[in-house]
Amino acid sequence: MEVKIGVQHAPREIVLESGQSAEEVERVVAEALAGKSQLLTLVDEHGRKVLVPADRLAYIEIGEPAPRKVGFGAL
Repeated sequence: MEVKIGVQHAPREIVLESGQSAEEVERVVAEALAGKSQLLTLVDEHGRKVLVPADRLAYIEIGEPAPRKVGFGAL
């Protein structure tokens, strides 16, 4: 599952591939925004944790990863 996290006052977004389901990611984000946790904590495919302060979240995109195109193709 591809997750993009926009952080306030940061020029770039955080992009990670997570083994968690979309429902699980949505639940964790909702808990962080509701104040149940001060940090949004997600785990990527390699087991690394990504911690973002909940009060700095700008947006979250949850979706399937787009297949990468290889070679030179007609657009």
